[in-house]
Amino acid sequence: MDFSYTEEQQALQDSLRRFLGKEYDFEKRKHISRSAAGYSKEHWGKLAEMGVLGLGIPEAHGGMNGTPVDTLLIMESFGRAMVLEPYLPTVVLGAGLVRDVGSEAQQAALLPSIAMGELLLAFAHYEQGSRYALEHVATHAKRAGDGYVLNGTKSLVLSGAQAGKLIVSARTSGGVWERTGISLFLVDASAPGVTAHGYVTQDGGRAAEVKLSDVRVGADALLGKEGGALPVIERAVDLAIAALCAEAVGAMDALVETTREYLKTRKQFGQPIGRFQALQHRMADMLIATEQARSMAMVAAVKVQSEDAAERRRMVSSAKALVGQSARYVGQQAVQLHGGMGVTDELAAAHLFKRLTVINALFGDADHHLSLVSDALLVA
Repeated sequence: MDFSYTEEQQALQDSLRRFLGKEYDFEKRKHISRSAAGYSKEHWGKLAEMGVLGLGIPEAHGGMNGTPVDTLLIMESFGRAMVLEPYLPTVVLGAGLVRDVGSEAQQAALLPSIAMGELLLAFAHYEQGSRYALEHVATHAKRAGDGYVLNGTKSLVLSGAQAGKLIVSARTSGGVWERTGISLFLVDASAPGVTAHGYVTQDGGRAAEVKLSDVRVGADALLGKEGGALPVIERAVDLAIAALCAEAVGAMDALVETTREYLKTRKQFGQPIGRFQALQHRMADMLIATEQARSMAMVAAVKVQSEDAAERRRMVSSAKALVGQSARYVGQQAVQLHGGMGVTDELAAAHLFKRLTVINALFGDADHHLSLVSDALLVA
């Protein structure tokens, strides 16, 4: 398998890293995290100008028609800088769903606005009690005239309070745990009956609990086929997992670098502690874990494009499990090698570890995906 990048891909990553190195240092990131919006509209606009927001959008709608490998390069750079802008919910999940199953009218109405940085999307799917089961949907949509009425509550909606539109999963038929009968709807965040309670997550990002109370939408709000959304949702989540694996690798890279620099400057017994062999061995183990995670993130970026859903899910789960394990190891070692300073708000190491912890939990932690892989092996 060829993992080499094209000249265009390398140029995109280099320009993005230069931008982030100049405009997104640790202090600026902390300021953005504490702001009311939770992200920088100025930076979001610059990312649009660079073409980053249109990466996965078809050229016909103002995008670059990129692949998951292109997304890997973007997310790895975002991970290094701990970027807070809602790229995952808006571009990877939101735009991805509209691109894959939206009608021509829906694509024309939404995708150009996303590429230009004018519209934020949020995917409202998970609910209380669902754990990581994608088929668990209690929110329901009943036909009313030429449209639908939606009722239910969605938990942990990434950027749910910042988004202009929501993509909501709801049952048009069947029971809570059935795989069939799930549909997707485009809902204006400001529509009557929609309430979003936003909050700050552990890593400084934003999420929300979204309640829908007799929310009326037209027939044109249906995204894709009625009752057949679960396979679409599974593919969208797999794409998001592949992107998160790449982001985790970037964060681990940053942790290894900042820990290495700390070991060079922190002195004990009259010399830098990086000269102690035991600590050198631990740094070597951190580097090995990071490189293993990088390899699996690349595998996920390639295999997530597979038309074989079983193979795609197995490989993506394998990557998420190993990346989650590596992220926890690298984070714990970095904190310990920094000593008491490793958990303070003043150092980037603590924030990187928090982000890695959240990444591990999103869309299924390492234990969950290990169980999925083992179940798939038993079936095979």
